[in-house]
Amino acid sequence: MTSPSFGGLRVLTLESRRAREISQLIENLGGRPIVAPALREVPVDSNTEAVQFADALIHGDYDAVILLTGVGTRALAAAVEPVHPRADFLAALGRTKIIARGPKPLAVLREWGVPVWATAPEPNTWHELLATLDARAADLPLRGARVAVQEYGVPNPELLAGLEARGARVTRVPVYQWALPEDLGPLELAIAAIQRHEIDVVVLTSSVQLHHLLEVASRMGVGDLRPDLARAVIASIGPTTSQEVRRQGLPVDLEASRPKMGILVTEAAGAAKQIRDSKSGIGN
Repeated sequence: MTSPSFGGLRVLTLESRRAREISQLIENLGGRPIVAPALREVPVDSNTEAVQFADALIHGDYDAVILLTGVGTRALAAAVEPVHPRADFLAALGRTKIIARGPKPLAVLREWGVPVWATAPEPNTWHELLATLDARAADLPLRGARVAVQEYGVPNPELLAGLEARGARVTRVPVYQWALPEDLGPLELAIAAIQRHEIDVVVLTSSVQLHHLLEVASRMGVGDLRPDLARAVIASIGPTTSQEVRRQGLPVDLEASRPKMGILVTEAAGAAKQIRDSKSGIGN
């Protein structure tokens, strides 16, 4: 059986926190990695919403709390700790029905000893979250329920709308947001390479990366980058990212069978050359 290989293709990754790891994966699989971090994680300017949420949670004002990311869960606890001792906050979580979107917030909650009422199955999108809540509606009727949603940089309008359509009283709890990197140089060089059709594969591990790529292109005054971007093979880590790619009018050429970075890169390596050949006429 032939091992997956990029076969020398030029692979753009917009990853920031795990840039070194994904670059090495691409290189190990025969690709030529081009690293252009597209985002920087920063705290929100004010922790008012987080503290107000903690106040209400401790007073028993919520029926359920939805935690969407592990990093956001930790950031939420850190944001409220100057006002409420960690033990009080965790005890309040333990008295509330907690829904974890996927394995990362679940791991944090297990570390803290906080029981989890429900977890959305893979691929851990808002679809699975709502389906999980629907399946357990006898234990938690959403009509009139007070539900807090920890957000993870960008709002999830489909999840919020779905909860509200079921009659829930929803409170958004933004904890951190994504900013552009301080050094835009690598991203600007990557955009220029996309324009010159010197990128064969774009690997997306979050929807925010695409937002920022297009935003920086607009700032550079290069016009609409999407036709040039569409010439490359666009590989998405999962349904949430794929949904945003399609919203931008771009094709999803490959979506990872499971939303894991290693699986995404390996599957892209196995399919990219064939997909690239089939797209070679785009723009000609």
